[in-house]
Amino acid sequence: MLVLSRKKNESIVINNDITVTVVEIRGDKVRLGIVAPKEVPVHRQEVFDAIHGKAAEPAPQPAVTAKPID
Repeated sequence: MLVLSRKKNESIVINNDITVTVVEIRGDKVRLGIVAPKEVPVHRQEVFDAIHGKAAEPAPQPAVTAKPID
């Protein structure tokens, strides 16, 4: 994970076509503005997880086959 420090109104650029700007800092919350091409989906993590069913479904467990004891 890359960790960067930014102040209000400062930005980072990702892959030449996505810009993330710090819009506001209020207490322990940071508001970000994101400019991205229309074909690039941008979601909060909890929305992304809900869309992809990660929050509702537990991880699949591998099947276990037992041998009968002779």
